[in-house]
Amino acid sequence: MDPKVYLAPMSGITDLPLRLMSRKFGAEQCFFEMLHSNSIIYGHPKNGRIIKTLKKDRPIAAQLLGADTGAMFEAAQKLLTLVDISFLDINSACPAKKVVKKGEGAALLQNRARLGRIIKKLSSNLDLPVTVKLRTGYSMRDVAECVKTAKLCEDKGASTVFLHGRTRSQGYSGDIDYESIRAVKKALKIPVFGSGNIFNPVMAEKMFVETGCDGILVARGALGNPWIFKDIRQYLKTGRLPRARNLSVKIKALKEHLDYINKYNDIKGSRKTGIMGRVAMWYLKGFPNASKVRGMIFRQRSYNELINLINSVTTSKEFAATR
Repeated sequence: MDPKVYLAPMSGITDLPLRLMSRKFGAEQCFFEMLHSNSIIYGHPKNGRIIKTLKKDRPIAAQLLGADTGAMFEAAQKLLTLVDISFLDINSACPAKKVVKKGEGAALLQNRARLGRIIKKLSSNLDLPVTVKLRTGYSMRDVAECVKTAKLCEDKGASTVFLHGRTRSQGYSGDIDYESIRAVKKALKIPVFGSGNIFNPVMAEKMFVETGCDGILVARGALGNPWIFKDIRQYLKTGRLPRARNLSVKIKALKEHLDYINKYNDIKGSRKTGIMGRVAMWYLKGFPNASKVRGMIFRQRSYNELINLINSVTTSKEFAATR
């Protein structure tokens, strides 16, 4: 049985182009970018871009952010009229200050009663699975409290728990708390997925071995590295690590990714080329002289200009040895 390796939801990151690249190389389940309950209820213009999808972009899940039970339910109902999703995830993990100060995201870890009400309302009244994304704690590590929160999620109707192995105060830095994930997996009957520091197949194996989890979420490890999904499966099956991709392979994938952005992203002007530039740096990261072309990349005004620059720079003498 193949391990479950999903592309995690990332705000402002997991758009249709990134999902298509990830799926090409083995991501079996992807998420839309995080959606706020109020933005769904009041029809924020950006929602159309966030939930843009294709038939081949399946299965797809959505993650909802909010703290008001009624608003979360209303948003979920409206969302289901707009797009067909495989399950709905409740975000109780986002560590951003602007989020937690409103009692949302990881702040729900400090208000288990409210989190429980949201889960129960949605799981009892929606005709699809409801899952929950958690962190191991808010300000400090406490294995028992982490298990208590996860058990609450299960008891209120959650079908799966996605657990990031850091506290809210850690953000995205520091060590992963494998012990808490292992304890949650042992305590729950529903599937538990581990998340955090899945940057390569070895770290993926460590998550599975250390925690016994049912699956993993890959987040930043997929940026500029869509091959990570098939690499993880290959390594877990054979024990063989993939060879490092050379510049030619990465440039081919980069051009495909940029083509998807040009085709599917409705943002116009410098904002769109800025997104393209960011993606270009994901793929070029780690190559000699990549930092030298960063400024050049972000000065380009169009898709065609950026492609021409990439062709010119990556065939230059400075990059020739890395092809």
